[in-house]
Amino acid sequence: MRAEPATLWARWQRRALMDPPLTLLLLLTCVVGLLVLYSAGGKDLGLVLRQGVRLGIGLMIMLVLSRIPPAALRRWSGWAYLLGVVLLVAVALFGEGKGAQRWLDLGMLRFQPSEILKLAVPMTLAAYLHNRVLPLSFRDFLSCAVLVGIPALLIAEQPDLGTALLVVASGGFVIFLAGLSWKLIAAGVVLGLASLPVMWHFMHDYQRQRVLTLIDPGADPLGAGWHILQSEIAVGSGGFLGKGYLQGTQSQLDFLPERHTDFILAVYGEEFGWIGVLALFLLYLAVVARSLYIAMQARETYSRLLAGALALGYFLYVLVNAGMISGVLPVVGVPLPFVSYGGTAAVVLLAGFGMIQSVHVHRRLVG
Repeated sequence: MRAEPATLWARWQRRALMDPPLTLLLLLTCVVGLLVLYSAGGKDLGLVLRQGVRLGIGLMIMLVLSRIPPAALRRWSGWAYLLGVVLLVAVALFGEGKGAQRWLDLGMLRFQPSEILKLAVPMTLAAYLHNRVLPLSFRDFLSCAVLVGIPALLIAEQPDLGTALLVVASGGFVIFLAGLSWKLIAAGVVLGLASLPVMWHFMHDYQRQRVLTLIDPGADPLGAGWHILQSEIAVGSGGFLGKGYLQGTQSQLDFLPERHTDFILAVYGEEFGWIGVLALFLLYLAVVARSLYIAMQARETYSRLLAGALALGYFLYVLVNAGMISGVLPVVGVPLPFVSYGGTAAVVLLAGFGMIQSVHVHRRLVG
């Protein structure tokens, strides 16, 4: 007697090393990214191959992490956080970078320690709240705020305000999912708005310029406003259906700066139009929805909070990058996940999905 398709699918899911729907969605996103990168990079196959290697490394890390039980990840969370903070202090003392101290050079390895905190902060907060009664108390909220604030301040001091805000958001998602009171959320919003003048005073000149450019990019169309204006032209000229693959004039004629990194979505929008951007966003939403479903199926607090926060953090990358290229948000250097060229962010994101995969793979072992 032949088994029903639903039964075969259930058996495959039980035997798979990782969650099949989430894995396929991530692979599809990576393939789309490599195709767009070929166009944005001026048909440079070497660029595509290098990115492919980096994505391959990230996928291998995802596979390895998927085999580690969430209980082990929970035990390592504090050590990962401590390592990240120590490395941030080392960056402040010995780091290097273009106009900022963001990189740590260890000879054969050069990396940004701040990337570690994008995972270590939600891991640590989820571990801290694992055995506590939820929704979290005000005392636990203050403790979480301190754990988030220490690395965020160190990263902002580099200065790297964009990454600092992403680290704050990664911890904020854990706090929100833990049942933060809406009164505290409202108070936080009011406090944040009230602190804007103070933040403006402590911002660097280039950060203030980015905000002013966002408000009026036409004030300096050939200088600070060039990125946003050219990006808006590229997206707008794509129309509903786009100009076609490899046919974008803004990117192919070098009008669009940073077209293979931060502004690659503008290249995609010009070539594939509104319908193509919608399809890509639906793909991102499918990844987030599947990740949140895995989080909901988790039977322990740590797994549920960690998987949910990592999924929301992933979508935040998409929203911030889309806001940048459309002139809604300042340019803060946030890449489009698995589409923009660059290895560090892609590997860190795939490592995060490895933890989400771990929650799925080991969900039946949690009692």
